[in-house]
Amino acid sequence: MTPSPGTWRRVALGMFAVGWGANQFSSMLVVYRDELGLSSGTLAALFGVYALGLVPGLLIGGPASDRYGRRTLVVAFVALSPLASLLLIVGRDGAEGLAAARLLAGVCSGVVFAAGSAWVQELSAGAPSGAGARRAAVALTAGFGSGPVVAALVAQVAAAPRVLAFVPHVVLGVVALAVLVRAGGVPETAPSAGGRIRVGLPRAVRGGAFVRVVVPTAPWVFAAAAISFAVLPERVGDDVPVAFAGLVTGVTLGCGVLVQPLARRVEDRRPLRAGTLGLVAAAAGAALGAGVLALGAPVLLLVCAPVLGAAYGLCLVSGLRLSERLAAPQERGATLAVFYALTYMGFGAPYALTAVAGLTGDVGALLAAAALAAATAGWVSRARTDRAPT
Repeated sequence: MTPSPGTWRRVALGMFAVGWGANQFSSMLVVYRDELGLSSGTLAALFGVYALGLVPGLLIGGPASDRYGRRTLVVAFVALSPLASLLLIVGRDGAEGLAAARLLAGVCSGVVFAAGSAWVQELSAGAPSGAGARRAAVALTAGFGSGPVVAALVAQVAAAPRVLAFVPHVVLGVVALAVLVRAGGVPETAPSAGGRIRVGLPRAVRGGAFVRVVVPTAPWVFAAAAISFAVLPERVGDDVPVAFAGLVTGVTLGCGVLVQPLARRVEDRRPLRAGTLGLVAAAAGAALGAGVLALGAPVLLLVCAPVLGAAYGLCLVSGLRLSERLAAPQERGATLAVFYALTYMGFGAPYALTAVAGLTGDVGALLAAAALAAATAGWVSRARTDRAPT
């Protein structure tokens, strides 16, 4: 069955809704710090536990969608995503309940981002080259950016912020599910082949350009973003309003969306160059963040947030485009799953920075991150000029 033009938008809405639910938590970190008295280490762990659910969701969900089809998995986990928000409400008074909710949100994200990205790309078969990867990236980023902004605005004015901030996502999740299943649902693009899920890494990720370029670059997708909206607002001072934290998140990810057309044009002309530029931006943004913490001036977060957002967008599009080019059609979901799993390693950045800060202080930890990003940019640049993929 040939999909009608625009059908991909219904899947993209599901990805948008799941992305919203995944990242709405980030702008609430200052609320949990102030109302529950949670430490920086606990907040970093709650932020990062999401990845413990996400990585297996990706690595199982991607191959499962290649084997059994995209639709069943995406619809099921779009439906589960609002339940993670309900768990945030139910478990709002303790770290254990919040961790359980974050774990479920991670599983939902892993499955939907891997299978949904492959589905959007296949539904975009008649579009210009790279359109499917760009559409998936924009849907994901827009959800990541919108969720924390809305949650922060509601939390700023609501009498019960740890309850009402998550209600918009519950509503959005129900709407996205209804759109996905309306009128028979979106056409399946990977009919079930039956049998067992293939265990193991897809061929595209076992060496070559994927190992030389994607593996070192991908973690900086969310490391850059997490530094901007999960580390800096919480550590720059004790009087940062939750609405301002949400604004920083929105600026970060909004710039991540705006830079993606540029990233696509750069990749069209010189493959892998966008990833190198993203790593340079990550280094610059981390160094700027160190300066913000040294000065103790929260308003300056609006200076480094766009730089870190550009790093996010450039690295995301570059990685998606390269993964798309390298993947065989029957392994597209699995290949994208590995890419996303690598990107979400970046959600461990707040926890890693907390550990390093115990030795160097917050400013020193960010300067170390800047140095590591710059070194990675140098490595990727050499890989590009040496043996860029064709």
